[in-house]
Amino acid sequence: MKRISLLSALCSLLLLAPMAHATTVVATVNNTPITDADVTARVRLMNLQGQSGTDNRIRALENIIDDSIKMAHTSMMNIVVSDADVNSEIQNMRTRGLDTSGLNPVGMEMLHSAVRANIAWQMMIGRVVMPTMTITDEDIAHELAELSRTRGLPIEITIIRLVDIPADVARRLTRPRDCDDAVRIARNLGGYPIRLTAPEFELSEEIRARIANLETLTWSARAADNSVIMVCNRVNMPEFSNLDEIIRQNATWRRAINTADQQLRNLRRRTVIVIHDDRYRGAI
Repeated sequence: MKRISLLSALCSLLLLAPMAHATTVVATVNNTPITDADVTARVRLMNLQGQSGTDNRIRALENIIDDSIKMAHTSMMNIVVSDADVNSEIQNMRTRGLDTSGLNPVGMEMLHSAVRANIAWQMMIGRVVMPTMTITDEDIAHELAELSRTRGLPIEITIIRLVDIPADVARRLTRPRDCDDAVRIARNLGGYPIRLTAPEFELSEEIRARIANLETLTWSARAADNSVIMVCNRVNMPEFSNLDEIIRQNATWRRAINTADQQLRNLRRRTVIVIHDDRYRGAI
């Protein structure tokens, strides 16, 4: 009987061991515990969102800590996120492809917590940070240039492109009066000019990068593929009329996010964060 009792006790300990590990407190944020099970749930959520890596458990803990800090800060500002808003955003995430069917109750609780913190932080940025932002004409010009390079603007562009052009021919290209004159110059030098008119956003990224800062009716430098490009003209499309305001809003939001990130770093420094598990010493 004693051997059976001893064996039963040993089996019980083995069964309880994983549960004890799962509820191990790995860190505290202002005395609020974060368990190993919380970290595991956040890792699963990150994997569902396509975020994978060898340091996922440390990154997961950092995310949980940040969420705790965000919620504490926004609650002091009386920012309240309703359950309806959280559920609506989770439904939107599912519509965009997030499969939550494999999440256990702890995982679903982690998802709700993460979404609630994100919404609260976005509300804080919109209400508190954005009104303090000042955007200059230089900022707008920078945003337009970046958008032109990466995605293209609603501008109709006519370009002349010369391909397989020898270096000595490229040096003899002169500034034309207009697009027709550019074609004539190229043909007189034995070239076969390609003339194209298209919205900037339909051009390839390589072409957009080459013409981004190219003055109208000016031949570009000869590229590695032995081609030369010239922009004949740029004409704003109807969609361009509201672009300045859209760009201003985007620039304001971008600057506000950067400011909020700095604020979060400052909040971390003032938060009592204690790491209890050596595996997570790299967190925060």
